[in-house]
Amino acid sequence: MSVINITKKNFESEVLQSKVPVLLDFWASWCGPCKAVAPVIDEIGKEMSSSAKICKINVDEESELASMFKIRSIPTLVVMDKGKLIAQSVGVKSKNSIIKMLAV
Repeated sequence: MSVINITKKNFESEVLQSKVPVLLDFWASWCGPCKAVAPVIDEIGKEMSSSAKICKINVDEESELASMFKIRSIPTLVVMDKGKLIAQSVGVKSKNSIIKMLAV
């Protein structure tokens, strides 16, 4: 499975009701560090499709979701499991660091 774009409309079904951990990548098209981490997020999406759901939330298009998570800087990575926030990290992270966040 590739990376899923999350909107207010699919947030509950894709994130809150997910049976596997969910990585949320809060990003924006104008953000340089977001562009740097995007290929890593895509790789993880392909490699971990059976054990986790990898999702992106554009903060410019989904400001309500960004506010809900109190996003102040991007990229921000959030891991949700069973509808609960279990990890959060701001800034560019290595692939291994992101995978460790998902190891719940």
